[in-house]
Amino acid sequence: MRPGKKRRESEGAPKREQTRRPEHRRETKPSSDAVAGRNPVVEALRAKVPAKELLVAERAEIDERMQEAMRLAKNQNLMIKEVSRGVLDGLTGTTMHQGIALVIKPFQYANFEELLKKAKKPGLLIGLDGVTDPHNLGAIVRSAAAFGADGVVIPERRTAAMTGSAWKSSAGAAARLPISQVTNLVRSLEDAKKAGYFVVGLDAEGDESLPKFSLSLESVYVIVGSEGKGLSRLVRETCDLILSIPMQSDVESLNASVATAIVLHQIAANRQASTL
Repeated sequence: MRPGKKRRESEGAPKREQTRRPEHRRETKPSSDAVAGRNPVVEALRAKVPAKELLVAERAEIDERMQEAMRLAKNQNLMIKEVSRGVLDGLTGTTMHQGIALVIKPFQYANFEELLKKAKKPGLLIGLDGVTDPHNLGAIVRSAAAFGADGVVIPERRTAAMTGSAWKSSAGAAARLPISQVTNLVRSLEDAKKAGYFVVGLDAEGDESLPKFSLSLESVYVIVGSEGKGLSRLVRETCDLILSIPMQSDVESLNASVATAIVLHQIAANRQASTL
């Protein structure tokens, strides 16, 4: 029996070694939109990101951040569930969740036609073309709200969606500003034109440059492209005007959210000056 026992211990050793190394990074496709990790979860709860429930791993170490997360969840009447680490792995798509995850509610997008109808005059819309970073999307939403835009428009494909990360980056602005998701961005440009908007694309090679933007006082639909590829061909061809931001260095392009903030600030300044 002793030799058999030794063999079983020997055969079982690699399994024990695997269970002692949960920190080994393993990425899969997440099964739900969730914010993972103790600090990110606390920050999301502080920002009041719309959530469904808080999940905590069985036998997880309860430190101060974990306690704060559970306290904030209780204050927001969220259900707190204890689940296995395997469930958290599958839900978040990673083993680096630190034993906690906040499951986010599906974002409620605004109807684009309603967005056009409710926009003030002159209107100001922001469209994203190939901006795939949710943090950039959230920052753009935040700037759009700060400078009086009527809404942000994103296509269903090849652009970041309003996930928990985007919501958190918006610093709560996503709760105050309509965000529409459309199946075809070019069609939304054409519909906006019919409603009296000028479509303005942002690109380093522009027809005009800031601060001299001739359409500031008109209803404009500003389209922001990706940092690498810029505006897609069909979007660029649909634009009435290409606007650029003058720069004094050799930097090829600005971060999408930074470029958007600069343009929105200038439009807001031009409109305010026209009322004085």
